[in-house]
Amino acid sequence: MNRRGVYRRGAAALAAAMLLVLAAGCGAEEKGSGESPRNPYGLTETVEEGAILHAWCWSFETITESMEDIAWAGFSAIQTSPINACVAGGGGGMQLNGEGKWYYHYQPTDWTIGNYQLGTKEAFTAMCEAAHRYGIKVIVDVVPNHTTPDLDSVSESLISAAGGREKLYHANGFNEIVQWDDRLECTTGQMGGLPDVNTENPAFQDYFIAYLNECIDCGADGFRYDTAKHIGLPDDPKDPSAEENNFWQRVTGEIDERIFNYGEVLQGDGERIEAYQEAIGGTTASAFGAAVREALASGRLSAGELESLRIDVENPTAVTWVESHDNYCNDGTAVSLTEDQVIQGWAVVCARGSGTPLFFDRPYGASASNMWGSMNRIGAAGSPFFRDERVAAVNRFRNAMVGESERLFNADEEETVLLIGRGERGLVLVNAGRYSYNLHTPVDLADGTYTDRAGSGMTYTVSGGVLTGSILAGGVAVLYEDGYLEIPDLPETGLETESFILSGGAAEAVLRLEGAESGSYSVDGGEAVPFQDGDRVTVESGEEGAVTITLRAKGAGGETVRSWVFTVQGPRNVDAGTAIHFQRPEDWGETIYAYVYDESTGAVKEAAPWPGAACTPEADGTWSYTFPESWENVLVIFTDGKNQVPGAMEPGMVVEPDKVYTAG
Repeated sequence: MNRRGVYRRGAAALAAAMLLVLAAGCGAEEKGSGESPRNPYGLTETVEEGAILHAWCWSFETITESMEDIAWAGFSAIQTSPINACVAGGGGGMQLNGEGKWYYHYQPTDWTIGNYQLGTKEAFTAMCEAAHRYGIKVIVDVVPNHTTPDLDSVSESLISAAGGREKLYHANGFNEIVQWDDRLECTTGQMGGLPDVNTENPAFQDYFIAYLNECIDCGADGFRYDTAKHIGLPDDPKDPSAEENNFWQRVTGEIDERIFNYGEVLQGDGERIEAYQEAIGGTTASAFGAAVREALASGRLSAGELESLRIDVENPTAVTWVESHDNYCNDGTAVSLTEDQVIQGWAVVCARGSGTPLFFDRPYGASASNMWGSMNRIGAAGSPFFRDERVAAVNRFRNAMVGESERLFNADEEETVLLIGRGERGLVLVNAGRYSYNLHTPVDLADGTYTDRAGSGMTYTVSGGVLTGSILAGGVAVLYEDGYLEIPDLPETGLETESFILSGGAAEAVLRLEGAESGSYSVDGGEAVPFQDGDRVTVESGEEGAVTITLRAKGAGGETVRSWVFTVQGPRNVDAGTAIHFQRPEDWGETIYAYVYDESTGAVKEAAPWPGAACTPEADGTWSYTFPESWENVLVIFTDGKNQVPGAMEPGMVVEPDKVYTAG
């Protein structure tokens, strides 16, 4: 990043010519026609050949306004979060974690398009149309395995279509999986409290296939099947009511088009990954991702250990990653990696010919101490590191190297520097060590002088088949000439603020502009106001739960549009000496704790680690907690260490002085 906190991008040459190409290449196209006519960004014709951006928790409108950024960065496909109707958990809040949760869109109430977190069916269709104008494919995350546990929220249309509630779920569908290697239990039991759908019910299959075809009609080019490992294969044991395990045969064979399909099959116990590869067409490669993260953490990139995708199938169709949304949210090994380390790992997985790489976009402003980021907002764009010039350089390298063989090898016995060669045309270098490394390494790259396309300014020479030059510690270098496209900069814009939380007041934001002829901002879609780099605006609290600031930057290379969301919440300040009370249920333990915390900005602040501070029993049968100091934006959870109010994975309650809280 440069000093202004925005990511620089490649050379600005040929900007005027590129504008003409863009104008010719962005006309409306029929779905499935592939790339734009001129394809100025060099995107691949198929999902498999290119790279996928996981626009995690981005709304359809956010993806649409970011489409040129995505194409510029060299991503040939995007993957959405689930677009199905879903439970409005956490009071319908829109925080990734806190008042609202990212995982509620993984709790379907119906298989229809559109939900409160991502947007409407119309907005999804418009997003797909915009994607196809740039030659970008759209992959939809679909969730056939389970519904929300809030059964009262499940659509009557879905229940009726399945033939009644008892036919919607497996006979074992409300019993938690214990033996993960027991295939009947694994494919018919509930996981994480989510009741298991009877995916072998032909009536449900008809309903779900109609949903898939509706997605395709709106513009979807592929599907990622969530928890695919928990849906039976043809030779798996069957639910008592099932005649055959034919879910995969039907959903891959009865959709309107043959498109890109892959299933989430996490490796561990009884995953049967070879059979899922055959049944679905492709799977995730979770064991390979874990190996990449371990290598990055150790600073040792062994070609021997990273060559295999760790799927015991010849030439598997595998979606690869450094991290996914699951292991980021649930696995400390992913969160502990810096963005620079993730980019190094991305160079490893994306430069290869094997696998189809998926780039998980972390939350905006995320860090090891604040994994949910400074904005912590569903619908907003995540970290701008998906368009870092190193990421873009590797993506463009991959796009240019389609069809070339791959070779992974190390520069030395210490294995800190990994090289990924693609035939004789290109080479990507990654240095995971703490020191710069001087290369004198035999390579297959054609003799010549090469400039690093990843922006370091370093030059490298290949003479007599030997590569010389230096790669910086933690560096990524991308070397190729054949197939290289000179792509101009888009203008840059950014916003700086101390907090994205508005608690009954206002926040000041500094607006940034770079490489642009003009810039304008609007508030909640209102009138556009011109601005210059460094101008300040005051963001006032509104009454709609959020305030959105949208910045537009226009320059010779085109237009950049980006938005930031400020969450509006009422004041939650508590004075020292404030007391709150809890009525202990009869079946709870003998000691009650108050877990007091604030997660509005930065790292979570807590009065005491979970389960919290012990409460005091009172004569009236309640338990009390008294705040020893003043707090801002405070929430509370009552627990006995096993039970809790609110329930697990729900946000805490707002503190009201002298209130008696109950479990009801």
